[in-house]
Amino acid sequence: MGLFDTLRSVLGFGADAAATRDADPEDLFGMSTAYVTMEADLDFVPAGAAALCFASVDSTDFDAAVDEVSTILDAGAEETGTTFHHHEDDHGYHWVVLEDDDPEDLVTSVHFAADTFEEADFGSRLLAAVFGFVRPRDDTRAYWVYSFRRGAYYPFAPTGGHERDNRVEFKLASVLDGELDVENDESYWYPMWPDAPDGHPWE
Repeated sequence: MGLFDTLRSVLGFGADAAATRDADPEDLFGMSTAYVTMEADLDFVPAGAAALCFASVDSTDFDAAVDEVSTILDAGAEETGTTFHHHEDDHGYHWVVLEDDDPEDLVTSVHFAADTFEEADFGSRLLAAVFGFVRPRDDTRAYWVYSFRRGAYYPFAPTGGHERDNRVEFKLASVLDGELDVENDESYWYPMWPDAPDGHPWE
């Protein structure tokens, strides 16, 4: 199984048996308290960026949904200062990448984008929402990934190249389990490697 097929299987385009429930953008609001715990208990602070990953489809209705997401985020930017851009990665997946120093604004903006796809009946195209964190004392990066098809979060802590820090990931999961709905099947903790070395998953 290639990388493309593995991502499809893990994040929602494989067997229906892999799905626990449909996409629910309301789950994203769990990050509104989790980021506080990340800093207070684990010394990880928000990285000032988050992203929504989705698979495109050749449809004018889907294109209209993407345009509506941009319109909503443009309108919100005037109030929150959240900037965004679109990105297509090397595997053909699409991202709405958001940047803001206020983590509450990031959570709200990601939710708005996801909810727009859901209301347009394209919730099945949503793959993941990814929230970035960094530990200032050693620049360790960590991410919380929300899998829409699994209806759960999982931690991802890349260390450079295609290596990950499992110790950090298990620590994050143990501390945040209960505050977030953490995926209990570790085979679904899929590594979202960036295109660029040492980049974010959406880069």
